[in-house]
Amino acid sequence: MRPSRRATICVLLLATLAWAPFPSGAPASALGPAPGVADLVEDLDRILSDARLTPARAGVAVRSAATGEQLYALDPGKILTPASNAKLVTSAAAVDTLGLDFRFTTDVLSTGDRKGSTLTGNLYLRGTGDPTMLAADYDALAARVADAGIRVVRGGLVADDTWFDAVRLGTDWTWDDEPYYYAGQISALTASPDTDYDAGSVIVSLAPGDAEGRPAKVSTTPETGHLRIVNQATTGSRTEVSVRRPHGSDTVLVTGTVAGPHNTLVTVDDPTGHALSLFGRALARHGVRVRRQPLRQATPGDAAVVASHRSMPLSELLVPFLKLSNNMHAEILTKSIGRKVSGAGTWEAGLAAVASFARANGMPTLRLRDGSGLSRADGLTPDGVTSLLVALRSKPWFTTWYDALPIAGVQDRLVGGTLRSRMAGTPAAGNLHGKTGSMTGVTALSGYVTSADRELLVFSVMLNQFLSGSPKDIEDKIAVRLAQFSRTAPADVADVRLRQSTPRSSDLECSWLKPVQC
Repeated sequence: MRPSRRATICVLLLATLAWAPFPSGAPASALGPAPGVADLVEDLDRILSDARLTPARAGVAVRSAATGEQLYALDPGKILTPASNAKLVTSAAAVDTLGLDFRFTTDVLSTGDRKGSTLTGNLYLRGTGDPTMLAADYDALAARVADAGIRVVRGGLVADDTWFDAVRLGTDWTWDDEPYYYAGQISALTASPDTDYDAGSVIVSLAPGDAEGRPAKVSTTPETGHLRIVNQATTGSRTEVSVRRPHGSDTVLVTGTVAGPHNTLVTVDDPTGHALSLFGRALARHGVRVRRQPLRQATPGDAAVVASHRSMPLSELLVPFLKLSNNMHAEILTKSIGRKVSGAGTWEAGLAAVASFARANGMPTLRLRDGSGLSRADGLTPDGVTSLLVALRSKPWFTTWYDALPIAGVQDRLVGGTLRSRMAGTPAAGNLHGKTGSMTGVTALSGYVTSADRELLVFSVMLNQFLSGSPKDIEDKIAVRLAQFSRTAPADVADVRLRQSTPRSSDLECSWLKPVQC
């Protein structure tokens, strides 16, 4: 049952009289909401009376960003599944803990003596989780090894991924997500196939063969010896193809028919092995021969650095992380936080630090089981999210983080991100900075929007357990109405034509549906 306008106003009045955490510039003598607030309450009540939400759970909170004053509330203290709204917490905790200048490092080290161009010991590849490592970066490291004069390694090529623990998948992740690149395995040594930095995945490219009925052509980016490709696809009049990696397997099975070029991303089993394969092949290309089979162990303390690679700073990584809602970035940063705070690169240590940060910044009630929101056991409250968004404005790094959030209606995918096709042509376009969240039966939108009075508002909308197609248009209507909000002047609330979510985009973040890209 939706609250009546009168009931909601009464709740807001009581909350306003009792509320005190934020300094307010409003007169203490104000005894009720201004007419503009009352109109806003009535309009949001109407939007949320949508029949699709009758069997669902909905939580909404709206505040003034400057004062924390609550302007609207619907079950704001209820724990709801946030999906990728969890990245608001993870990203802010990462910046606060690691710093905007934080960089991942990947090192090549050696043990043993050098005799001319021969290294008598081992060559170590040591990672700290860099999700931006491309095949070209491993090639550049191999070139530096060759430039250092090493041509023969009598020992082995050793992978050191001990910066993180060996738990590769979130404990609450569903098994059927495992082959998809938005659920890649987490390792301190990994590789991405593209500059979206989809760590732990490869691009499988398909093309027609010489004639109909003949085998299709299959290749991977990057080329890797780590995966075994079983190609059962044939050339046909239309593309109906399946590319899947069975659970716990390093085999990719391609079936169906291929009529034209088709790309898909598939996760690898064991990203460390994948990275080691890329580096080993690169060494061979640069004339460096390794005599023994690859190994895995920690690098000795007396090993000498031969070559190093440093990633872009976190200030830059925030853009593909937040704009494209990259799950692997969230999880790698979570383990990096744990390593920084507790000396343990684990989900347990990282999530404890993230939760501590959240509680210290206005979010007392939360449950986090991963950093990305892929777990259905994650829980946030709209009230907690908006309180956090208010608190973050005082951080010295706020502007960089705020700019990295998706911006409604801006077509550039590294500006608009997951909001690039939403609210275009409305007062929210180019205005709203927010984080989306999507899974089956879950959608969320939280962030910042500037009102018609140039007042910055924070808001959080979480909708769970709906049985319809994705009701993202409800989120958009709320957001547009907030952009139209005025405390004093009558709001221009003429209906705005909003793009309806397609059935395909209802279950996942749109940026996960490559190459659709929202």
